[in-house]
Amino acid sequence: MEYTSFEQMDLSEEVMRALDKMGMKTPTSVQKQAIPLLMDNRCVIAKAPTGTGKTFAFGIPILEYLNMDADFVQALILCPTRELALQICTELRALGAFIKGLKICGIIGGQKMDKQVQMLRKKPQIVVATPGRLLDHVQHRNIDISDIYTLVLDEADKMLDMGFIKDIRKIMKITPQDKQIAMFSATMSREVMNITWEYMDGADEIEVAPKAEDMPKISQYILHLEEREKMDAFGKIMERYNCNRVMAFCNTKTRVRVVTEGIKRLGYKAECLHGDIGQGARNRIMDDFRRGKFDILVATDVAARGIDVSDIDTVFNFEVPNENEYYLHRIGRTGRAGRAGQAFTFVNYSQSLRMDDILHYTKVQTQELDLNGTEEAAEES
Repeated sequence: MEYTSFEQMDLSEEVMRALDKMGMKTPTSVQKQAIPLLMDNRCVIAKAPTGTGKTFAFGIPILEYLNMDADFVQALILCPTRELALQICTELRALGAFIKGLKICGIIGGQKMDKQVQMLRKKPQIVVATPGRLLDHVQHRNIDISDIYTLVLDEADKMLDMGFIKDIRKIMKITPQDKQIAMFSATMSREVMNITWEYMDGADEIEVAPKAEDMPKISQYILHLEEREKMDAFGKIMERYNCNRVMAFCNTKTRVRVVTEGIKRLGYKAECLHGDIGQGARNRIMDDFRRGKFDILVATDVAARGIDVSDIDTVFNFEVPNENEYYLHRIGRTGRAGRAGQAFTFVNYSQSLRMDDILHYTKVQTQELDLNGTEEAAEES
């Protein structure tokens, strides 16, 4: 059966109330496929890009089958970064807002162990964790994960790229052999496939191609500009299109630095993330961004992995991304939680063919924008 609404999925009243409050009516592609399988207690391997609703795809089945009378950890969600863990906690709490007694705990680096121990003593049903910090708590016997029902590996490719393979294997051994496993990954690298062969024999496989309908509220514009024209165009767009919370993307850390300084010279408050920025500084920058201390964050694609701030209204691509899927990863930072969003991509002459390839691959609908004239009719590749 092809589900066209959440109402067809026979979900609990509490979850339906939360979805209705958030304005969520229609499941995304990955949710249509993953939710029925996970609710049928199947193990799932899902290849799905960022921004397609993965958190609700595994979060809804977890919430539907929690035993609210039990006092042990029933679901464990592993992810690669502090930022992603915090965002998953936020989304699951919103989804479970009407479930009485629901407790969700985030176990991440960069926070004091004592504070996390206090949260664990409250007996959460769901724990969201980065692998290293989770094992620290296991070693100190602050948490028992030997009875969990469900293990989720979110952004599995990123976790393995970051060297968490040994930690994941340790966690697999500690958790029950008959647990349900759900793995979500943007790519299926050799390392990801090794994990699936080792621990997920017989799992159902889902592949969700990036689809424009999964991000329907993002207005996308293309501007053909030379490099020297981009910063001036940025300033005009910021004023004309009422941009308040912004992420801007570049392909290299050098370009990120240059663009950040250019934005500051225009009088805006901006910070940047790239590979040379340490974890401590990264945590501070992200905390300040969430609190609204500055409104524009400039990043490379790699540095932005795991960042998910729900109120971003505009994305700028100062450069056309090097990978087709990166385009949807970038623009998917806006238009979250039912909000409208907008994305502006600056394309110079040398990147025109690259952009054409992205449009052909993603099948998105865009508009050509001339800041000196008017928007041209929408075109679909």
